Amino acid sequence: MGKFKLTVKAPRETRIKPIGLLFTGLLCGLLVSYGWAAIAPPTEHKGLQVEKLGFVPEESMSAQVGLKGHILLLRKITINPGGQIAKHSAATTPGVVYVESGTWTEGRDSGETHYSAGDTFVEDNETVHWFYNRGDEPAAAYVCDIKPAG
Repeated sequence: MGKFKLTVKAPRETRIKPIGLLFTGLLCGLLVSYGWAAIAPPTEHKGLQVEKLGFVPEESMSAQVGLKGHILLLRKITINPGGQIAKHSAATTPGVVYVESGTWTEGRDSGETHYSAGDTFVEDNETVHWFYNRGDEPAAAYVCDIKPAG
């Protein structure tokens, strides 16, 4: 049988240079802070135009459909570029939204959905969401919802 020789080299000492450690720390901090900023919902409205287009008054809602203490409201909401709608719940304000122009980016705890011109979505009792306009043009939608009177 032939002979063979096994050579094992000891690993070279690895040293992290101070500048490398600083760069790594800054990069990790930037990524973590960006991640938190990307997932944290907005707490206030910014860059919105809200136009009230019409409503059914409380008296009519009570007489016609037996819903006391509420109104039916139709609005056009425009989110300007870079604007946002704060996190809110539709638990007591059911509604239907029709996107007229631009793109509304909806945020939920489960992720994001993009709604473009012509899309419609429902705000039901389980809806908790917020919106952004990340585009370069205003994004407008018609919102029709039932709200408490007053």
